[in-house]
Amino acid sequence: MQEWARELGFSQIGVAGVDLSAAEAGLMQWLAQGFHGEMHYMASHGTRRARPAELVPGTVSVITARMDYLPRGKSMDDWQAMELSRLARPGEGIVSVYARGRDYHKVLRARLQKLSDRIAEAVGPFGHRVFTDSAPVLEAELAARSGQGWRGKHTLVLNREAGSMFFLGEIYVDMQLPESAPVTAHCGSCSACIAICPTQAIIAPHRIDARRCISYLTIEHGGPIPVEFRAAMGNRIYGCDDCQLACPWNKFAQVSRLPDFDERSGLSGQQLVHLFAWDEATFLRMTEGGPIRRIGHERWLRNVAVSLGNALRADPGDDGLRSALQSRAGHESALVREHVAWGLAQGG
Repeated sequence: MQEWARELGFSQIGVAGVDLSAAEAGLMQWLAQGFHGEMHYMASHGTRRARPAELVPGTVSVITARMDYLPRGKSMDDWQAMELSRLARPGEGIVSVYARGRDYHKVLRARLQKLSDRIAEAVGPFGHRVFTDSAPVLEAELAARSGQGWRGKHTLVLNREAGSMFFLGEIYVDMQLPESAPVTAHCGSCSACIAICPTQAIIAPHRIDARRCISYLTIEHGGPIPVEFRAAMGNRIYGCDDCQLACPWNKFAQVSRLPDFDERSGLSGQQLVHLFAWDEATFLRMTEGGPIRRIGHERWLRNVAVSLGNALRADPGDDGLRSALQSRAGHESALVREHVAWGLAQGG
């Protein structure tokens, strides 16, 4: 099965059992504290997230898979420092590394289904359902239990040979399979991810308040970006990689073997002024088949307006930044107008 998985572009597969009861208390406490923010789907399914056999009746094992996603062509010589250096160029918009190529949901789901088909050819028809960040599944918990890695202090799964720059997917199956052995944790006393978080969203080791997280705010959050977090956003316009860029284990991150995650022209290293000028048709064209499209043009403008404001604060004399913001001052969306006004105010 490992060989089939590698042929399909996966880096590793494992098998987890379905008894996740030990994770239920932590999940329910996290939800009770409201740390999931507006991600209501996290709460609506309740304990089913930790009970695979309730989500898909008949499930007795979970095949887990991970797929490296660093874009091909990226220099692996100190790539983390190169990505962090983008923060020192406030006029450049930063899109999270994972979102610069094709939508991973589509890539993983299709390949997990192909893997399921290969298994069926070998053992006969079997009951299964494929997931990739698309249903109430405790992905990181299942990945950790099946030997894909350990939970880092930033809550992401870390692997000694691949860091954390990979996607996760699962196949719930009605066959009893031998479970993979979990691996030991290797974070030790390191707290680099906690220290670097721009909004202190990692409130304690292994605990995140999503309401403070820039990835959540720029992608999942639908309303105004809370004022207290706007300056900390810097020039991050879709997601945030800081906790992964600071992690020593990511010096072992692996480049994807698939072309799907290659960086698309127009999404990496682009000036905010240029990105803010996209009308909706351009936005839809430039993000076709990618994960960014899901936030829509209005949120895109909201995010870029905040970053333009931060760039203008750094260089109040930049008339290009000011003009870009002013061009949307009368936008039909109250959400966009509010963030444009805030951005202009940063220039004094």
